[in-house]
Amino acid sequence: MPSFVELPLLRVAYEVTGPVDGFPVVLNHGWPDDVRTWDLVLPALHRAGYRTYVPWLRGYGPTRFVRDDTFRSGQLVALGQDLVEFATALGLGPHALVGHDWGARASYIASALNESQVVACVALSVGYGTNHPGQVLSYRQTQNYWYHWFMATTRGERHVREDRRAFTRHIWNEWFVAYKPDDAEFGRTAEAFENPDWADITLHSYRSRWGHAEGDPRYAELEARFNPVPKQRVPTLTLHGALDPVNSPHMSEGKEAYFISPYERRLIDGAGHFPQRERHAEVASQIVDWLGRYR
Repeated sequence: MPSFVELPLLRVAYEVTGPVDGFPVVLNHGWPDDVRTWDLVLPALHRAGYRTYVPWLRGYGPTRFVRDDTFRSGQLVALGQDLVEFATALGLGPHALVGHDWGARASYIASALNESQVVACVALSVGYGTNHPGQVLSYRQTQNYWYHWFMATTRGERHVREDRRAFTRHIWNEWFVAYKPDDAEFGRTAEAFENPDWADITLHSYRSRWGHAEGDPRYAELEARFNPVPKQRVPTLTLHGALDPVNSPHMSEGKEAYFISPYERRLIDGAGHFPQRERHAEVASQIVDWLGRYR
């Protein structure tokens, strides 16, 4: 059974495992995914002495908004602020962040917002500084992001709201490279998409990134802090599947100038967009290695 913690806007569901006196690590899933994405990575972290906290992001699984009238924002700064509030509410003190996809973007943002408490960050499948609407994309990457543009349309919205399992199953079929997940693996995660806010959060997240939806005014100041992108002072490792078919590996190249702190980018051979599932042993080893330097 999940545990729960109250934040100003959310009642966040999370799983906590590992040695009770272990150094805290918060692991954050992406889209379309949930906490099950870390199941094969966690044992190595536990053996290395880490206490792991794995939350369902806003709009996923048992996590719920406290009030019905709260703006269902999927803004990346909102996700980052949620992580800061999550660590604060649990009293984690110094901790590390690990994130994939949406969770990687949120972890970058939370690292910048809470740099006095985040000792290290590991981000999977996403390069830093790739969130703003003015970003120039290659035609290949523009094609890779077809689902972003699809969700900006009325037809795309209908699929997200009314056919979410088939839509996300297609995404999984396209984005896994090392193997193709069976229905059981997909089904365990797809349960999280039945959250009543999942469609609203999904649509707003992708639409707001490209200027197709207005943001929540409560995050206007935070948005301003990330435009232009601030330099990072938290030691950061970016892991990217060498065969990622959606966020091409070139999207995480050449980011060194964004980091004042130690920074490395490493490719995971043979992995697509979900390295933590496709190459879990290597990803776990890389995470343990990086966190061990700065814990």
